[in-house]
Amino acid sequence: MASLEGLSIFERGELPRWVKVRQQLDDTEVGNIAEVIAAEFARPGIGDTITPGMSVALTAGSRGIHAIDQILRACVDEIRKRGATPFIVTAMGSHGGATVEGQLSIIHHYGITEEAMGCEIRASMETVHLGNVEGDVPVWFDRTAYEQADAVIPVGRVKPHTDFVGPVESGLMKMLAIGLGKQKGAEYFHARGFGHFDHLIPAVATFTLSKVNIPFGIATVENGYSHCSLIEAVPAAQIWEREQELLTIARERIGRLPGQDLDVLIVDEIGKDVSGDGADPNVINRDVVGLVDREALGFRPTIQRIIFRDLTPDTEGNATGVGMAEVVLQQLVDKIDPLKTYMNMITAKGPEGARIPMTMENDRRALYIAIACCLDTKVETARIARIRSTKYVEDLWVSEPYLDQVLAGGRAEVVNEPGPILFDTGGMFTEGW
Repeated sequence: MASLEGLSIFERGELPRWVKVRQQLDDTEVGNIAEVIAAEFARPGIGDTITPGMSVALTAGSRGIHAIDQILRACVDEIRKRGATPFIVTAMGSHGGATVEGQLSIIHHYGITEEAMGCEIRASMETVHLGNVEGDVPVWFDRTAYEQADAVIPVGRVKPHTDFVGPVESGLMKMLAIGLGKQKGAEYFHARGFGHFDHLIPAVATFTLSKVNIPFGIATVENGYSHCSLIEAVPAAQIWEREQELLTIARERIGRLPGQDLDVLIVDEIGKDVSGDGADPNVINRDVVGLVDREALGFRPTIQRIIFRDLTPDTEGNATGVGMAEVVLQQLVDKIDPLKTYMNMITAKGPEGARIPMTMENDRRALYIAIACCLDTKVETARIARIRSTKYVEDLWVSEPYLDQVLAGGRAEVVNEPGPILFDTGGMFTEGW
């Protein structure tokens, strides 16, 4: 990269000391996943909808759902117990570069292989047109699942969406409307804009339920540590109502940042396995398209500037959402796969999410530059926080000027003595996790 030595003029003043703190988050957690799945299948109207000789498709998505390999394997086993033949289809819209190979690579990263699952994985990007809703809105559905399965069971996590607010957001209905709609379905939805998702997702999902045998879905909710805290089989007729209730539970359990007003947030890693936007907007309180006024909704903390340090290995170069930061490190930029990133952002109609922010060679310079971009902030009194990713917010490094805000919420404790923000000879943080 070009020399940025002229920026050294901003590297003045002594950075505040910082300290590591640990938050107490919701820790509700599922015990034995196989036993919970078995109990759900044993409920009336669930397992008895699967009969001998049936072919049953299960969905595998792309969001890094905790224990998804165990959940799917347990579903496969329960379906086999009932004399049916299960198989898995990929259901992730345009992710993985909108290719079969890319989508298979993603689920393989999550341990979803034919050997591990004990059944076939039939990945395809082909769709069938089920019809239209709201006049001219086409409904697309995975051709393999439609033509080769007697029943389709969506498996998905219910959580707040990254870019819109509605009665249902990310969950079973979105899986039906967009995940199983493949690239065609995802692109059409995004072409209409996130402002229409709140009514289009229920409309398309409800229509799909009327055209495809979907007896029930398997919904999960995660706790504040991103571990599976709830697994529930939801009958088709109850998905609309029950998913709204599950979304409320998910909002209550999600891990969030403490405090009210933050100058600089440092995020070690972003990636599609963390969030659809790389970093969860429900944690950093900003999104790619800027549709949701999170500050007006009372989401905190407000954050002036954000630094992204790197990409997760499992995102495989997909840097969707990198444009939400003001500063990134060169090590992140060097790992970007333009095809995967651009395909995702073009489909989402959010090219701003692929914009590369100011790029610095190391942590020291990135931090000073981020502080220099803040309003009403001095280096010595900067309110700074650092997290591994928006998926893991239990542990944080926070500067002393921000510590009172962090502790005021009553759910965080200091775990070490305050010390200077240390860098190695290359200007990178020496503190780990």
